[in-house]
Amino acid sequence: MNWRALSAAGSKTLYPVHRSHGVILLLLLLFTLLLGMGNSLHSRMLWVGEQTWPNYYLLDPDATEPTCDLSIDIEARVQQQMDAYQPDPDDLFSSPPNPDAVRESLQRNVQLCEQRHRLYEENQKHATAALGVFKTVEQGFASFLLDNIELTKFLFIAMFAMAAAISALDADHIALRLPRNRAEWRLSQGTQLAVNGLMVFSLMSYAGRLSTSPGSEGTMTLQYAWAAVFGLFIVINLVRLFSIPERMKPGSLNASSGLVVPLYCGMGLIAMSYFFFVDGYTSGLAIYFGMMANLSSMFINIGLYVLVGMALKQTRIPELLLNIIKPYQLPAPMLASVMIFATAFPTAFTGASGIFILAVGGVVYDELRRAGAGRQLSLATTAMSGSLGVVLNPCLLIVVVAALNKEVTTTELYGWGFWVFMFSATLFSIIVCKTQGNWRPRPAPGAFRESLQQFKPLAPYAAVALAVILGIWIILGLGFNEYSAPMILPLVMLGLVYLDAGRDSRDEGQSRAKAFWVRSTAAASDSAVHIGALLALIGFSICLGGILERSDIVHALFPESLTSPWIAMMVIVVMLTVIGMVMDPFGAVILVSATIAQPAIQLGIDPLHFWIVCLVAFELGYLSPPVALNHLLTRQVVGETEVLAAERTGTFWHRYERLLLPLAVMGPTLLLTAFVPMLFYAL
Repeated sequence: MNWRALSAAGSKTLYPVHRSHGVILLLLLLFTLLLGMGNSLHSRMLWVGEQTWPNYYLLDPDATEPTCDLSIDIEARVQQQMDAYQPDPDDLFSSPPNPDAVRESLQRNVQLCEQRHRLYEENQKHATAALGVFKTVEQGFASFLLDNIELTKFLFIAMFAMAAAISALDADHIALRLPRNRAEWRLSQGTQLAVNGLMVFSLMSYAGRLSTSPGSEGTMTLQYAWAAVFGLFIVINLVRLFSIPERMKPGSLNASSGLVVPLYCGMGLIAMSYFFFVDGYTSGLAIYFGMMANLSSMFINIGLYVLVGMALKQTRIPELLLNIIKPYQLPAPMLASVMIFATAFPTAFTGASGIFILAVGGVVYDELRRAGAGRQLSLATTAMSGSLGVVLNPCLLIVVVAALNKEVTTTELYGWGFWVFMFSATLFSIIVCKTQGNWRPRPAPGAFRESLQQFKPLAPYAAVALAVILGIWIILGLGFNEYSAPMILPLVMLGLVYLDAGRDSRDEGQSRAKAFWVRSTAAASDSAVHIGALLALIGFSICLGGILERSDIVHALFPESLTSPWIAMMVIVVMLTVIGMVMDPFGAVILVSATIAQPAIQLGIDPLHFWIVCLVAFELGYLSPPVALNHLLTRQVVGETEVLAAERTGTFWHRYERLLLPLAVMGPTLLLTAFVPMLFYAL
């Protein structure tokens, strides 16, 4: 976990020592971005070729003239073959060739020869030097894409290695709380060392198994690559185990010291205990963690979305958007409600809840505090600002659900997700206004006019974003939708960062290009830490899910004798909420797809209904103790000191509003989402 608050937006990174790593990661992400656009680029090249040279697919600049003869005498050839026939004395069924069949065959050959000559003559008309150059580039690019289909996996491993190494160096892996003395620091680092060492053992064990299986060389290479990555983490943990920061004071362990162990280590230890001692399957960790490589494109998209969020933090866009509502001088409860509605769609565009909190959560918290909101309400709103939008278009989580489950489509999920969002956001507004009081806005005269004027500074940003999206569509034929958003949004954000690096917002004496480079690498530097922490959490979430997949838990919860979809839904609500409490959403979706989804659907629960319930349960899980990932990320952006300083006076509700408000909103939302639709199809 980060020791510093991330709330200050601007062009400075909190990790200047890793600026060079940020540059490398930025280039790596851009390369994976271009590789992901490769198919669209090649399709566009074929389209350009066809528009420029008719029958482009058939044209060959290196074609040679056909050698077949057009001037043959067919009748003479037929007679020649008839005269050349000699009966075979050993063949009882030998008979002379049919002259009509021979004539027809020769005529077809002549026709094919004429066609070849026509194509050659047509080819020669268009076989210019320009065609030769274009064809060489196009076919070379196609060959590159075909030859490097597996390259994405190794690019993902390289991205994970760099990002997670930086997280380990800075001790920024997500934990329930930070180490407060040297003993707790050693506990955190020692646990990471043990988990990474056991991971290497599992990977080498799996590689040993593969060595006896023919045709598994590619998979073995991946295992060795992963082993090298975790070997690097071991070296880092050894260094950090003895290189203790000066801020750590002497001390001893206590009852709460276990909270300093990173979440991914806890998941890894539980999974290892099961695989090693219960299942006797030492390769289990390697196999389940290796699933990340099989879904490398999805996890690279997560990295790209993190870059989008961190690039957004390098611009004034969040502040400019907030300037639109400032003239109304909204009281804290009403501002919190507006924040929930206003931040949901940016949450969807940054792919997942945690990314938005990391990018803009500090700005949301600061604005609420300026409006007079208490720390508890500000913390609750910041945490929830990154949750409600996960059901809206074009959130990556729903794309993953639709990709893994053919029974549902993104259109259906986004459609019903919108109404679930509207209900939960409205319920949030009602509860906040009822519990806080003083919610009625009292805008000053001319507030509406002043608010409209605040749209003017946003116009250039909207124009640049539109220009980039249209440019990509014109050049690549790639439209903006939920599938292309991970590739297009990073380019849009880089364009906005370049625009924002204008004269009014850059340092004195700094050129726009220099300011753009500084901000881009700063965004990549901050992205590296968060990508490493998130991907480590996701990877070991998948390993933890392997226990559920390999054990008989699912069969015990959904026995063959169970026929009531109502009871099944009750079990599902509890299970999915618990999974959401302890697992990252992307790892949880993979787990649920492999284990719970099909038994639930076979019991009569509609697939679309099941996945909407799943997403809402995950939202509740993100905000629920004991882990409450969104609260942990909120602490990361506002600083631990600010969280510890939250007011502890007033009623029970106001003392623990940070935790109770999200539960009061998402709990009823989940129950209504789970059981009301069943009244229409399960009775």
